[in-house]
Amino acid sequence: MRIAVVGIGGGWSSEALADAAAAATGERLLVDLSRARLDLGAGRLFCPNLDGRTGEPVDLVALDALFIKKVSAAYAPQMIDRLELLRFAAARGVRCFSDPSRILRLVDRLACSVTLAGAGAPLPPTTITEDVDEALDAVRSYGRAVLKPLFTSKARGMALVDGEALTPGELVLVLAEFRCANPVMYIQQALDLRGQDLGVCFLGGEYLSTYARCKAEDGAGWSTSTATGGRYAPFDPSREVIELARRAQAPFGLDFTCVDVALTADGPFVFEVSAFGGFKGLLAARGLDVARRFTEHCLKELSG
Repeated sequence: MRIAVVGIGGGWSSEALADAAAAATGERLLVDLSRARLDLGAGRLFCPNLDGRTGEPVDLVALDALFIKKVSAAYAPQMIDRLELLRFAAARGVRCFSDPSRILRLVDRLACSVTLAGAGAPLPPTTITEDVDEALDAVRSYGRAVLKPLFTSKARGMALVDGEALTPGELVLVLAEFRCANPVMYIQQALDLRGQDLGVCFLGGEYLSTYARCKAEDGAGWSTSTATGGRYAPFDPSREVIELARRAQAPFGLDFTCVDVALTADGPFVFEVSAFGGFKGLLAARGLDVARRFTEHCLKELSG
């Protein structure tokens, strides 16, 4: 059985999954979609194997399966285009874990939030608009708000705005600057995270484990992201929180996913569902080798 991992060369989780797949199949194939070439006429999707000695491209359509770990080194709109390449392979019978058509529903923060809202997940108060005046009204009504790009991870590009500390003129300047890079503005009321939020993880739709992202020990910054000094820690959520996260991830139908949950004085809130995160958090906080478990899950699905 020939299986390639879609990921980033040198990326920790991509390499870990490629190692696990190689241990199970005897062949190590790791491909980066930034180097892919789709030949629509021939019905083939070529990509060089990052571990290959000759650099000869692999036809992804000729493989038995693809394990999708990362489609881009950074969250960006081209992720949608790269997932469409994988959708081409899936349409020709290549089993993809997770299905790229399902991943497409959550790489854009707006698409993810609309699906979550439709499923009844408790989202923080959120406004999406292209109009600066409407954005100004939202920030002022929230008091403190977080501006979020539609394509981002680990809080990159996000900004905390204090609508009570800034004048209307100052707020307009902040929003206009954000809008220059983000024509569609995603604005969410800032929650009191009490120093942490959770990654509640599922494998094959079944609960696996949970880790917490905790703010930097020096208390600096507002985000719990590990990119800004946060750290992973074990956490045992209540049954109610697990069920809340289970309902949030269910509409997406992913083989592995991580639901970001905040526990606040007003109850739990769901931020987003991720198709790409969770491997490192579960290893650091729980000692779980998710790459191996994910590989075992996929091979079981393939043999079923």
